Amino acid sequence: MAQYLMSVLDEMGDRATAEEMATIDVFNEQLQADGHWVFAGGLASPSTATVVDGRGGEPVFTDGPYLESKEYVIGFWIIEAPDLDVALRLATLGSKACNRRLELRPILGE
Repeated sequence: MAQYLMSVLDEMGDRATAEEMATIDVFNEQLQADGHWVFAGGLASPSTATVVDGRGGEPVFTDGPYLESKEYVIGFWIIEAPDLDVALRLATLGSKACNRRLELRPILGE
C-alpha cells in the first residue's frame, strides 16, 4: 500500500478544542481498526519553530516559521491506502474530524 501525508492546516495555529479532540480520537481509532494508521501528531505553535540551514560552513539557526503564511501546518497523519481514491476518502473524514482543511500528498516510495 502507498503512504500519504495528511497535513492539517489552520489560519491561527490554534489547538483543537476538547470536542474536536474527541472526534479526532474516534477518527484515529477507526484508522487503526481499518489498518490505515501509520503515525500522527500535533505540532506546537509556528512561533516555536526554528529554521536550520546547515548547507554552509557554519549552521544558521533562525527563530520562527520558515514562511510567513495565512495558514500553518498544525498536525499531520501518515496513513496507508491502496490507492488515491481511498486516501482522498480518508482525508475527507479527517478534515471533518478535526474541523480544518487538509493537504494530502503521497510519500515517495523506492
